[in-house]
Amino acid sequence: MAILLTCVLTQLAILALAIGPNSDLFIANQVISPDGFSRSGVLAGSDANSLTFPGPVITAQKDDLFNLNVIDALNDTTMLRTTSIHWHGFFQAGSAWADGPAGVTQCPIAPGNSFMYRFQAKGQAGTFWYHSHYLSQYCDGLRGAIVVYDPNDPHLALYDVDNGIFVPVFEDIYLLTLSAEDTIITVGDWYHVPAPSAGLAPTPDATLINGLGRYAGGPASPLAVIIVNENRRYRFRVVSISCDPNYVFSIDGHTMTVIEADGENVQPYTVDNIQIFAGQRYSFVLDSNQPVANYWIRANPDVGVTGFVGGLNSAILRYVGAPDEDPATTQTPFSNPLVETNLHPLSNAGVPGLPQPGGADVNLNLNILFDFASLSFQVNDVTFQEPSVPVLLQILSGARTAQDILPEGSIYVLPPSQVVELSMPGGSTGSPHPIHLHGHNFHVVRSSGSTTYNYIDPVLRDVVSIGQADDNVTIRFVTDNAGPWILHCHIDWHLVLGLSVVFAEDTEGTAGGSAPPAAWDDLCPAFDALPEGTR
Repeated sequence: MAILLTCVLTQLAILALAIGPNSDLFIANQVISPDGFSRSGVLAGSDANSLTFPGPVITAQKDDLFNLNVIDALNDTTMLRTTSIHWHGFFQAGSAWADGPAGVTQCPIAPGNSFMYRFQAKGQAGTFWYHSHYLSQYCDGLRGAIVVYDPNDPHLALYDVDNGIFVPVFEDIYLLTLSAEDTIITVGDWYHVPAPSAGLAPTPDATLINGLGRYAGGPASPLAVIIVNENRRYRFRVVSISCDPNYVFSIDGHTMTVIEADGENVQPYTVDNIQIFAGQRYSFVLDSNQPVANYWIRANPDVGVTGFVGGLNSAILRYVGAPDEDPATTQTPFSNPLVETNLHPLSNAGVPGLPQPGGADVNLNLNILFDFASLSFQVNDVTFQEPSVPVLLQILSGARTAQDILPEGSIYVLPPSQVVELSMPGGSTGSPHPIHLHGHNFHVVRSSGSTTYNYIDPVLRDVVSIGQADDNVTIRFVTDNAGPWILHCHIDWHLVLGLSVVFAEDTEGTAGGSAPPAAWDDLCPAFDALPEGTR
């Protein structure tokens, strides 16, 4: 009974760290040392006394309304002090003004001010996340997970525990998980130098799993420990909150049955490792059927210090009853990596348009290159320059065509109710680039590493790696969501260097839709009035 009470109290304490869909999100600076090195970061919490890295988990139910009041209390002049939050993976149908990217759908929030983001998770459930969408600010810490639960989850029979949600086994008998965050795993990079002074594309100093890690040559800082009971089936949700690296994620001695990719249910697919790119999310079921012990959780990055010596790039999976010590497990050779072409939707698999390359209403090729003369990226020979007037405000003020909307050359006006096909050759400097589209998910009809086009049942997702020089990743979506939606590389350093375009979708529908709240109108004047050095 005492052990059960301790478990319950632990769970209730950590539940308090999560926030619901109607909450304040307080943004402020605080010194932290997640890998043993102390530095100031840009952190989030429900108030000034609960700042964490990553930020608090935001939880909701399918179709819930979100009312998230972001309060900017940033004061550290070594980092950006204004902010803007993107709710990654939400379509924002009818609420483009709440999408978050600075210069596209809003001006940033000025220090000492707040802004209420209101949107609905209409028809959406799964694993999402939030992060600053103002220059490279999220690399300094402003990032966290969002989970939207579906009471009618079609995969419910496959797992027993999902992040503190008790799944009934028999009538009146429920499984107990030890904490609210046990089955959410965030993986991301960490830097010892603040982003504004870190350089064009700095090398990460550490990998943090659930906000903890170690750096090469540093102390044996505590690692994240994820606790499981023996013989339970856990739904883990792994979220890449990375600014740059992709990671090969694995858990010694265990396989992972993937059931969700980027908020979309997929047919169960068992693998022994997952290459996860910045911005991507996967849910997988892990069966805790191994001997009681400690097992290494590994996230090997493609940039920075690789390998696992001394607990680098690692966390711990600990079975209840195992000693409080580092694992002694070894990594066995992989035999079944996740291959994107093996991911298939659980339902709604059909691809719009004709089953052939170029079989859409609008067919665009986006050629990415790096211009060494200007040290910037170009998409179809144009570097994205964030406009001083957000694209959405330009549209609401009367602009309708690509020629009318700034930045020049980076705006693609898309008509409503059309099938759009984007082809994106890989291999440019900094590859592989993980490309994210706001306002939509998309069918990946051709994946990196493949020359096959799948028009029957390709994965639906919102971030895709466009691979290397021999790749020509191709995606499709339908223009059924009016608004200006940015498409960009989710390596944040590349976004700052201009690797993005904006699709101004259904400009007439955007202008005639629901008006933003009055507080949105106040953002630009407040931002524009800031003196230099306070942005």
